[in-house]
Amino acid sequence: MINHLITQKNWQTQLSEAITSIDELLAILNLEILKSQMYRPDHFELRVPRAFVTKMTVGDANDPLLQQVLPNQLEQISVTGYVTDPLAENTHNPIKGLLHKYESRVLLTLTGACAIHCRYCFRQHFDYSANMPTSSAEADIINYISAHPEINEIILSGGDPLSVTNRRLFAWLDILEAIPQLTTIRLHTRLPIVIPARLDDALLDRLAQSRCHIVMVVHCNHANEIDELTAIALQRARAAGLTLLNQTVLLAGVNDSVATQVALSRRLFSAGVLPYYLHVLDKVAGAAHFDCDERSACVLYWALLAALPGYLVPKLVRELPDRPFKVPIDIYKEA
Repeated sequence: MINHLITQKNWQTQLSEAITSIDELLAILNLEILKSQMYRPDHFELRVPRAFVTKMTVGDANDPLLQQVLPNQLEQISVTGYVTDPLAENTHNPIKGLLHKYESRVLLTLTGACAIHCRYCFRQHFDYSANMPTSSAEADIINYISAHPEINEIILSGGDPLSVTNRRLFAWLDILEAIPQLTTIRLHTRLPIVIPARLDDALLDRLAQSRCHIVMVVHCNHANEIDELTAIALQRARAAGLTLLNQTVLLAGVNDSVATQVALSRRLFSAGVLPYYLHVLDKVAGAAHFDCDERSACVLYWALLAALPGYLVPKLVRELPDRPFKVPIDIYKEA
């Protein structure tokens, strides 16, 4: 009944009612015993939608969804090599709100807001206040893209681009679709996973009408994140003509087993989503405890190749500063 009441609310209400209190989250999950052990950060605080919490197992402190959002004491430990800007994005920021790292595509940070604060987020220290595109920056962005004819795709990111209103998102779509050289608009988002109601009729209708090819890359790390309502929402998006892909971050203690990854790929496919990337963790400060060593990642990947058809095996990659592409992990080192 609680799940039904939560998910019947519109996405903006669900977004505004996200849980930001650690004590409230622990109470809902019957884990008050953990209160005294909690780390309560003053930066990048807890934030998790209630619809996502309903997918967690009550009483299980090791629930894989909970582990992704609950602040951990280990975040306070400084580890060599884990930094605040692991991808050196500040050096690829030619215009406010625009990142140009890959030759044929640019990334637009529409917002710094997210529906959920994932503890391993590589942009948790990013200065969004200095990088939000304003209305006055629109002309600069258009001119920059026009001056680079090699650019044919724009990635809407953030934050989460679907955390902005339809009105604001549609206004940006109008602007971008008017640039003739752009053929693809890609949205990188976690919102359809954590608040499935975000894929409402107005959004899907507008995306279906775009002259550009719309690619939606969702971010799902565990099969438990896709319940029936989430699967239905994703299937509706696919029926609207969107290309649906998924990217996963390999997280120690969350999804670093063969069984978990196989279940995730199969669950994604049943919801109309193809596995796209399996990312080795970006070395962001505060997230070292989630990291899996490269050797273990390769061993896991060989097992996935044996267990799944090729179209359900995501590419195992790492993103490195100043590389104009995702860097494939050399799995043959562990063959």
